Amino acid sequence: MTSLNRPARLNRTLLALFGLVLIAAGAFTLLTHFGKLTVLSPESALVAGTRQPPTWALYVAAAVAVVLGLVLLRWLVAQLTHKPKTHTWRFDTDPAAGRTELAASTAIEPFVTEVTGYPGVHAAHATLAGTRDTPAVALVISAEQDGDVSEIRRRIDTDGLPRLRQALDLDALPATVEFRFSAKTGARAL
Repeated sequence: MTSLNRPARLNRTLLALFGLVLIAAGAFTLLTHFGKLTVLSPESALVAGTRQPPTWALYVAAAVAVVLGLVLLRWLVAQLTHKPKTHTWRFDTDPAAGRTELAASTAIEPFVTEVTGYPGVHAAHATLAGTRDTPAVALVISAEQDGDVSEIRRRIDTDGLPRLRQALDLDALPATVEFRFSAKTGARAL
């Protein structure tokens, strides 16, 4: 989903960087506390001196912490809710006779229902992004552990997408498919 989710690489890089910094800080703290690292004495003060910092410094530190916390919270929410942008499609063949509008979520729903019914598919989620001139489908499939991913992909390419293109009256419909594996297995005959 690189073209439909451009910030994914940056987000993964920043998450990995923050994770490594936090792991290093935690490891340094634990190793120093238990005396494995002798860079700092476990009994030493965190900062030199015993005086309290000026009051304004405490307010600035609190304000920076709140702003940083809100920015990181906004970033986290954006990670959870990011989907490609969808549009309402308009079919204007004769403006004098009126126009027909179709929500992208309504147009993709039968396709998702069909893909969910394929053998080996536990769940499917899709987004029809772009406009009628530049459409694209982003499909995320949760496959069962014993599901045949190549067969699922073949069915999507030969059955599902051609029907969707025909229903939407499109010549081409680029699609990206992401497979995830579910902990569930399919029904087995004994």
